[in-house]
Formats: sequence, structure tokens, C-alpha cells
Amino acid sequence: MNNFRELKVWQRAIDLATLIYSLTKSFPESEKYGLTSQLQRAAISVSSNIAEGSGRQTKPDFKHFLSIALGSLYEIESQLVVSQKLNYISEEAVNTAISEVTEIQKMIYSLRSKL
Repeated sequence: MNNFRELKVWQRAIDLATLIYSLTKSFPESEKYGLTSQLQRAAISVSSNIAEGSGRQTKPDFKHFLSIALGSLYEIESQLVVSQKLNYISEEAVNTAISEVTEIQKMIYSLRSKL
């Protein structure tokens, strides 16, 4: 349906994934298969689902994949709060990342409403 690379929301999701990978670099080694992995997989899931949905043949399919991307964003938000409470990342870093998550959520809701 769309060239996903031209979608601003996909571009922002790629930037978010990069940010999440940067933030999780400093997590303890004991979280390698826990919170680090969960956050990274959720971050990658956002742009991946936007891309996959845009390649589907119908608008309902695209909407479905956008819904999955939204779910991943809420997962990231929750995991960021846990990371901050465990003192893995600063409150400032969490606020910056959650602000970006919120903006991407708004963009996805807007895109879904236009389909």
C-alpha cells in the first residue's frame, strides 16, 4: 500500500529503536536476556510492524499491524519505567524516551484514522 520508508512514523520508530539500543548498553549484564532483550525486541517491533503492515494488500491488515506497533510502544513505556525504578537509567533519559514514544503513538493513531 505504501512505501514504508517514506512514512515519517516509520522513520521516527527507527530513531526510537536506536535510542533504546543506546540506553540499554549500560544495563547490567544480568539483564542481557531480561529487560535489555525485552526493550530491544519491543523497539524493533514498532518499525517492523509498520513496515509489514504497509506491505499488506488491505487497509484492515495495515491497521492490524499498526495496532501491534502501538502495543509494542506501550510495552516500551512500561519497561522504561521499570528500568528507571531499578536505577538502570536516569529519570531524564526515561522522560526523553517516553516523550518520543508518546509522539509515535500519536502518529500511529493519526495514520490509522486516515486509513
